[in-house]
Amino acid sequence: MTEELPHRHATLDEVAALAGVSRSVASRVINNAPHVSRAKRESVERAIRKLGYVPNPKARALATRQAGAAALVISQDDPEVLTDPFFAQVVAGVASALEDADLHMMLCVAASPRGRERVEQLVRSRVVDGVMLMALHEDDPLARIAKESRIPVVFGGRPVDFEPRWYVDIDNVGGARDATDHLLSRGRTRVVTICGPLDTEVGASRHRGYREAMMLAGLKPRPPQEGDFTEAAGAAAMARLLEAHPDLDGVVAANDNMAAGALRALRGAGRSVPEDVAVVGFDDLAVAQLAEPALTTIHQPVRDLGREMARMLAGLIAGRTASPLILPTHLVERASS
Repeated sequence: MTEELPHRHATLDEVAALAGVSRSVASRVINNAPHVSRAKRESVERAIRKLGYVPNPKARALATRQAGAAALVISQDDPEVLTDPFFAQVVAGVASALEDADLHMMLCVAASPRGRERVEQLVRSRVVDGVMLMALHEDDPLARIAKESRIPVVFGGRPVDFEPRWYVDIDNVGGARDATDHLLSRGRTRVVTICGPLDTEVGASRHRGYREAMMLAGLKPRPPQEGDFTEAAGAAAMARLLEAHPDLDGVVAANDNMAAGALRALRGAGRSVPEDVAVVGFDDLAVAQLAEPALTTIHQPVRDLGREMARMLAGLIAGRTASPLILPTHLVERASS
């Protein structure tokens, strides 16, 4: 009986020899580097499959000076933010795209000054090859870190106070304008809004869309009530709006969570939806369909937002160029309007 020899991993030299290319060409194909002809790339890929070659991560990192990882950083005071369905969808989109790019994902919630310091250390130490930043407020310290970074940084949504080089965003102004126009087309003339934090781009942009639609219709926008995108904040803001504007007949909420809170407050006040007050949200997450009545809302491609951020970052890490990207929205009509 012959003794079975221990399994030996194929080497890069063997891949190059079988493919009939130099070691450097084989290395460039394995590291997805540019300037390799299609024929040579296909030859190396066939050799990899035939030999069962598996790159050594440590050797690859040394050869490319890359860590093989990217970080998704969410700037939020509340570490429970990841329980929000919106961010869960973003994370799912990022994870799928990074997996396709063969990059590990590091997830960070910068919920305190110490958390932001750790992010800064992460960027400066080159533990990751690139960063995706989300949920920045005005004057957020992470924006400065991004500006000074020597690795690529892609923003999920634009910051309020400057225009970054690379970002993926939603058409927030257009979506909020469509939501308001929808209510106006239903004959609602006393439309109010529950906006997000106005020191964020998403909050300010959706408020701007509401104001533009009202003014274009010859109506005076009413002062907004601000909320932090939670259902509780939406209910509290709705109660304040009912007190300030008892004649209101339409509500544009900056997200579905706050719209669901508004529905609860309207029921508590004895207002019927949509007969007395019509309500439109923004996001089109599960809560919109589960609400009573089901929410008319603005659909935004949340998972695509995460996916496109990660694709843009992976391309930049690989040496490709990129331009800012704005994703479209559309109205989904349900029972609340």
